[in-house]
Amino acid sequence: MLTSTHVPGGPAWLDLGTPDIDAAVAFYGGLFGWEFRSAGPDAGGYGFFLKDGKAAAGLGPLMEEGSRPSWTVYFRTEDADATADAVQRAGGSVRFPPMDVLTAGRMAGFTDPAGAEFAVWQPGDTDGLEAVNDPGSVSWIELYSTDAAAATEFYRKVFGWDTRDMGMGEGLSYTIAGPAGGGEKRMHGGLMQLPEENMQRGSTSEWHPYFEAENCDTTLARAEELGATTIVPAMDAAGVGRLAMVLDPFGAPFAVIRSAVH
Repeated sequence: MLTSTHVPGGPAWLDLGTPDIDAAVAFYGGLFGWEFRSAGPDAGGYGFFLKDGKAAAGLGPLMEEGSRPSWTVYFRTEDADATADAVQRAGGSVRFPPMDVLTAGRMAGFTDPAGAEFAVWQPGDTDGLEAVNDPGSVSWIELYSTDAAAATEFYRKVFGWDTRDMGMGEGLSYTIAGPAGGGEKRMHGGLMQLPEENMQRGSTSEWHPYFEAENCDTTLARAEELGATTIVPAMDAAGVGRLAMVLDPFGAPFAVIRSAVH
């Protein structure tokens, strides 16, 4: 569960880049009951997904040349410019430099050394996510990486994350991460090495969100009805919950989960 959304280094925001705003609104509205509110005529089509009136995520058109439909995770920072410097010192790259979003805050986009894209949010008038952990809102984030060890070290350097390695059996490992000094009660995500067979099939490094569900199987079935493609069928993970992963109708990956602990 997300317990660090208002802490530096924790997930602060989440948005979807898509080629069809109206179709995305219909899909996610039908799946999670989200409503869409435009950010206004000067926002370039950007707007907000609301769950019971609270900001659950953002939505906008694809803006970068060659970009593909995907969810972007934003981590909270107190100084976006300093974080941009830290990213480059740690071996990452800047996709777009720090920029002001009117008076809402300051943002920047980066790529880690293994190729996963992410962003940061320096709050102004807009603090960040309002709906988390409840059904229909994000409750976990996860990185699949072509080099999980290097990625873990990178995020430690940039955000000072505390990390803890967890054995998964069969030679697999999973790293749990949270903001510096938060301990086990302040964990927000996981990092996992992509298996060799996945990389041979073309899988690349990526962050993706987990959205909480009242019932994983029912939500998965509904996603398929609305045009999603299942890539990981519903399965139980001991101590974690029941989860599944899909591609939305345009290919953006995300997961749904009925968490074991609420």
